[in-house]
Amino acid sequence: MLTLLSPAKTLDFETPPTTKQASQPRFLSESAELVDELKQLSPDDIASLMKLSPKLAELNAQRFADWRVPFTADNAKAAMLAFKGDVYTGLEAERFDEHELTFAQQHLRMLSGLYGVLRPLDLMQPYRLEMGTKFANRRGKDLYQFWGDRLTESLNDELAQHDNAAVVNLASNEYFKAVNKKALAAPLVTPVFKDEKNGQFKIISFYAKKARGMMAAYIVRNGIDELQPLKQFDTAGYRYSEEDSGEHEWVFKRYEKDIPA
Repeated sequence: MLTLLSPAKTLDFETPPTTKQASQPRFLSESAELVDELKQLSPDDIASLMKLSPKLAELNAQRFADWRVPFTADNAKAAMLAFKGDVYTGLEAERFDEHELTFAQQHLRMLSGLYGVLRPLDLMQPYRLEMGTKFANRRGKDLYQFWGDRLTESLNDELAQHDNAAVVNLASNEYFKAVNKKALAAPLVTPVFKDEKNGQFKIISFYAKKARGMMAAYIVRNGIDELQPLKQFDTAGYRYSEEDSGEHEWVFKRYEKDIPA
């Protein structure tokens, strides 16, 4: 079973990694191809393309200029430990022990505009390139065309090596759109997290993102390798709702009384 996550805009390359384990991204040559094109953009171009402030545009222009291979422990960091933000606050990967890191490496995948698909311990250098960015490149009009079927084929290659082929989609719509779900060679489930507010259950972005990370952590910590045990997920007050769920979309609800103050 593979679980998919989105990356995060917020990065932490200052905190020392909690493990010396590391691996190389599968699509590093494609990343280099993208970076070669991105290096041609001025800070003003980047600000316009990514809708960034001048300061952030300068930062990311410098990141592209500094991007170099090979990736080592001195110039890169394991992706799962470098990403921060709501999903990764819920994941708490820095608390995983070596056994859990090994399980995560086998079962978690992060979709990325620049790196395609990342395993948790794949080294990466800092970047900003969201999958939905309309960056025209030599392969097409945007990043979806750049990656084409590569990400789906990569996932299928890995699923073929798993005893229980299944995909848990905890990525955002923007990122999961890069995967051809009809071509996935495995059952697919997308968990949806809803919180009660004024008597109604709604998807509240901040809570939903953190819940995606918490579910990924639940999978890792419990060594879950098939879909059905996911229905027992009960972290932070969420409960599986049979009546609200369908075959491919599983709804987890949390009552207002259980939401942290």
